[in-house]
Amino acid sequence: MTYVVNEACIKCKFMDCVEVCPVDCFYEGENMLVIHPDECIDCGVCEPECPVEAIRPDMDEASEPFIELNRKFSETWPNITRKGDSPADADDWRDVSDKFEQHFSENPGEGS
Repeated sequence: MTYVVNEACIKCKFMDCVEVCPVDCFYEGENMLVIHPDECIDCGVCEPECPVEAIRPDMDEASEPFIELNRKFSETWPNITRKGDSPADADDWRDVSDKFEQHFSENPGEGS
């Protein structure tokens, strides 16, 4: 089992998870993070750190659509090892559902 980031991260990107990850397996896109499944050691310390519950085990049925997305973009986006700044309007997006189709960006982040 590994962990995946789901669409709740889109436009929030709080990055609290990055601070606690012992293996630096987070990768940054323009408006969300992903986890590299081959680097994640399944420790689970990142899951409770996410204030929008965007990190879930890959065995969770709701994670299924995001497993391949995490794999694909963790291989092209820059690795992130420190918490960066969240978008200024991140709190406005906390409770918005179904963000993927309208707001997902394939563009890489800054990799701070």
